[in-house]
Amino acid sequence: MLPTRFRTLVAAGALSLLTAATAAAASPTLRYTLSMPAPQTHYFEVEMSLGGFNKPYTDVKMPVWAPGSYLVREFEKNVEGLVATAGGQALQVDKVDKNTWRVYHPKAKDFTVKYKVYAYELSVRTSFIDASHGYLNGTSVFMYPAEGKALASTVTVQPATGWSQVSTSLKPVSGGAPFTFRSESYDELADSPIEIGNQKILQFTANGTPHTVAMYGEARYDEQQLLADMKKVCEEAHRVVGQNPLDRYVFIVHNLERGSGGLEHLFSTTLEVSRTTYNTPGGYKGFLGLVAHEYFHLWNVKRIRPIALGPFDYDKENYTHMLWVSEGGTEYFSNLITQRAGFVKPENYLADLSNVITRVENTPGNKIQSAAESSFDSWIKQYRPNENSYNTSISYYDKGEVIGAVLDLMVINATKGEKSLDDVMRYLYSEYYTKKKRGFTDEEYQAAVAKIAGQRFDDFFRRYVYGTETLPYNTALGYAGLRLTNTPSTADGVLGANISTRSGAPTVTTVVRDGSAWQGGLNVNDEILALDGGRITTDPNTALTGRPAGTTVKFLVNRDGQIKEVSFPLLAGTTQRYRVEQVENPTEAQLKVLRKWLPVGQ
Repeated sequence: MLPTRFRTLVAAGALSLLTAATAAAASPTLRYTLSMPAPQTHYFEVEMSLGGFNKPYTDVKMPVWAPGSYLVREFEKNVEGLVATAGGQALQVDKVDKNTWRVYHPKAKDFTVKYKVYAYELSVRTSFIDASHGYLNGTSVFMYPAEGKALASTVTVQPATGWSQVSTSLKPVSGGAPFTFRSESYDELADSPIEIGNQKILQFTANGTPHTVAMYGEARYDEQQLLADMKKVCEEAHRVVGQNPLDRYVFIVHNLERGSGGLEHLFSTTLEVSRTTYNTPGGYKGFLGLVAHEYFHLWNVKRIRPIALGPFDYDKENYTHMLWVSEGGTEYFSNLITQRAGFVKPENYLADLSNVITRVENTPGNKIQSAAESSFDSWIKQYRPNENSYNTSISYYDKGEVIGAVLDLMVINATKGEKSLDDVMRYLYSEYYTKKKRGFTDEEYQAAVAKIAGQRFDDFFRRYVYGTETLPYNTALGYAGLRLTNTPSTADGVLGANISTRSGAPTVTTVVRDGSAWQGGLNVNDEILALDGGRITTDPNTALTGRPAGTTVKFLVNRDGQIKEVSFPLLAGTTQRYRVEQVENPTEAQLKVLRKWLPVGQ
């Protein structure tokens, strides 16, 4: 027999274990069952089983947006037929706002919610199902208890008849039913898209981590070459930060007639490409660039992130000034990654950068909206452009990429070729993701750059990130023995309007700020009937090629059903072609910066 004091300790321990077991048994539980009995009708059917909910009612919610795609999309609009039951008895359900359903269960801790979701928008940010396959993003299909975002859950997928594959980064439940997965929280479930059907499964290992490629749709590609090249991209991306946060990764690839884009997730990505993209050098390079962009997001934005981007509020916009870093910076690094991996020669990288600079500097909105403003206003402008957006806004992708290039060169120069933006990313990962387990503020990002560079760039951020001054391209490029040249796109007069054909008639779609059409009163939606007295059925920009500045042109247009004459002189074109080129006889210091920025001999 044990001494009394030991018997007391054992008893106390047993009581503690019993208390813990009782608490665990009482903890809320959440299970989802996803079925698709008639995929040709484009519906997913969801059953939520909620257990251990002790309050008289529980609010269940559907997100209104998808992380990584900064637009309120109102996913709740596709929900129908929501009902709740407990013990076989119907429960009262009230819809209390646009994306919240209140389920009353005063006498039942366990209850079930069932609903259907119409899913017929095939994009990387939405959900889709037809007779050939199903694809879903959790935010547009799975609801969650309003007070239970942190709850772990299981998801059992019941594929449609004849479908045998389920691809997702969610981990399978050991010993569970087929296609049953576990998520540690709603955030993980929302961030783990699921592909269901008969997709082709390919695999490779990079950085010691298994990678799965789930290929939907027919396409012609060299399987072994594709996997080898994707592996190179992944391993080169890993070298930027030098830390591997993965134990698995999944690429879901949709090969479509027309497709372009990707969306990043915590342990996966979805890529949407044309099925012919692999068949030309340019298309294949573009695919590898897309792989690099979305894969690098697993560091930049999923782990190295602005403080506003997590934990997410799924009910409303999550504002940040830093998408120029999260998206534009990712585009900058993805192009460096493909260059470093040997898929793009340094001179071709510079040509591509020249094209981005040309695009940015010829966009009138670049002088109206800063990169920080573009980031903040993404929710109302990036995904909802109108006919005047070209004049009033700038893409945080493009502007962020060129800011990244200039800032990187400044850091490399300040450290005499020893440090770069790679080191800034490593510091942010270590300091905020690993140590502080949170995102960074605008000021903390600037402080991180200063820490690595050994000097602050406050004036740079004020003028070029939060302001709209032209970036100091030649100063930065000069550090690497490069320069930026520009020449007029044309010496002739130009219309200053974009035209598209609608119902066989050339119609104005964009009028460029301060250009000929802008000054002369040609309007968007004007249907152009005649030019200088002659009938015209094609784009008048072609007919006007070569006309000198100052030439007066006369248009006959149909405006809102009325025939009008619009006459004005052609103004000289203002757009420029930019080119990054090497200077003669660069110094050794310049060559050191260049070699750090774009390693030679790849």
